[in-house]
Amino acid sequence: MRWPLRRPFRGHRLALSTQAVVALALLLTFVVLVSLATSAAVLRNDLEKQYEQRALAIARAMASEPGLAGMVTSGTPDPHGPVQDVAERMRLGTGALYVVVTDARGIRYSHPTLANIGKPVSTSPEEALGGREVVAIEQGTLGYSARGKVPLRNEAGDVVGEVSVGIAISELDAETRKLVILLGLVALPPLALGIAGAVLLARRLRRTTLGLEPEEMADLVREHAAVLGGVRDAVLAVDPRGRVTVSNPEATRLLGRDLSRGTSIADTGLGPEALGLFAEQPAPAGALRVIGGRVVLATRLVVQREGRDLGTVLILRDRTDLDELARELEATRALTDALRAQAHEHSNRLHTLTGLLHHGDVEEAGEYLSSLSQQGTWVSGVDDPYLAGLLAAKSAAASEAGVTLRVSESTWLEDRLSHPLDTVTVVANLLDNGIRAAAEGAREPRWVEVTLLGDGVDLLVHVVDSGEGVPADHVEQVFDHGFTTRDAESGGAPGHGIGLALARHTARAHGGDVRIVEAGGEDHGAVFEARLVRVLTGARERQG
Repeated sequence: MRWPLRRPFRGHRLALSTQAVVALALLLTFVVLVSLATSAAVLRNDLEKQYEQRALAIARAMASEPGLAGMVTSGTPDPHGPVQDVAERMRLGTGALYVVVTDARGIRYSHPTLANIGKPVSTSPEEALGGREVVAIEQGTLGYSARGKVPLRNEAGDVVGEVSVGIAISELDAETRKLVILLGLVALPPLALGIAGAVLLARRLRRTTLGLEPEEMADLVREHAAVLGGVRDAVLAVDPRGRVTVSNPEATRLLGRDLSRGTSIADTGLGPEALGLFAEQPAPAGALRVIGGRVVLATRLVVQREGRDLGTVLILRDRTDLDELARELEATRALTDALRAQAHEHSNRLHTLTGLLHHGDVEEAGEYLSSLSQQGTWVSGVDDPYLAGLLAAKSAAASEAGVTLRVSESTWLEDRLSHPLDTVTVVANLLDNGIRAAAEGAREPRWVEVTLLGDGVDLLVHVVDSGEGVPADHVEQVFDHGFTTRDAESGGAPGHGIGLALARHTARAHGGDVRIVEAGGEDHGAVFEARLVRVLTGARERQG
């Protein structure tokens, strides 16, 4: 079953699943970028410190060159002097940007640019000349570099100059770029995996929400609450795993219990009548059933959307009031038939009496009146008009079917019915079942015999027919809702199979029961017995 959905106009808004993918992708990208930036900053700082220490180590090695301090104190700045030669060998050997040696005044004795020899250094030499080692990132004549400065001491330990070594920042930048690229390559697989997971999550979200947007789901929830709360039918829905998903107040009333959402239908405590509707094949479509003391019209629907099984919906429509009206109508019809028959019989008796008097047979007329006063009802042994009318009506119906309805000689019921509707329901269904069995049976003549006995305020009913009887393996099944031995070819139709179930249920509602005394015999069919408790007025009540 598919429900058409009215999709509200959303303009150019992205679908919820697309929004989820975009949001997760942006979040993951942001996290990766922040992580890369943080990692790059930390690595850059570590590389700067490493390059500063490398420059400082080269400066220390240069300051410890034998005779360097003497060359500075005894010589003069010379682009081709021994200090320049030693400094260049050190620079080329270590890959430094520059190796500069100065005297105590900060005058250069070496420099990669020969024109700068003999000139003061571009940065302050005071700390190194003061005897302290210095590391820093500074800009000089050759650009930004990681610098290390150490004092130059003579053999006596006096500071006679400084040694400054720089490593180009471009080299540091190149190393930083390599590390960032490496980190980026490491971060790409998790980012791709995260985006793929976001796409899969979006697809699952779409499947779970059946492609509905939040506005549509909100509308459905409101409509769901309005519809289920307002319909007169009971609606009970279960998912494919048999868990309750929907139960409206009418379902709670008809089934007699509150069915919590998420509870397995097998654990709700429902009776076999209700549970059987979920497994019955073919699915009931407007089938009459008796559930929880009520006559209902049951329909089971399979819900599908876009090819997916969403579960099963059971719809129950209460027909108890209609059933009670039908029983009341049956009882009224029985009483009407009885009164019509009595009126017809009374007319015949009056005609007979008139004829006797017309011929002057007064003595015979007196005897006729005396015999009439001694008779009770027109049905021997039955004084209640409802049952008498029912027997008259069923006798006519049996005659039309080629069956004779007999009231046994042992019938004796002088009390009246205190619950005529329920009593007529039980007796009528037993008689209908017997007439149908006799009409379809092979025995001749076809007959049904009923016995009615009063046992205090209880009523005992026996019905036996000339039919084929009930198969031994169907003795208990004949009282199941919907069970019938009639197939389509023999007249079976929707609605059959509820009479005996309804009769038993009605009898048990009065503390009695309906059962099969004998499944069949050589000269008769099945024998049914019904006991209805406290359905007669009793002698004292009748006299009062």
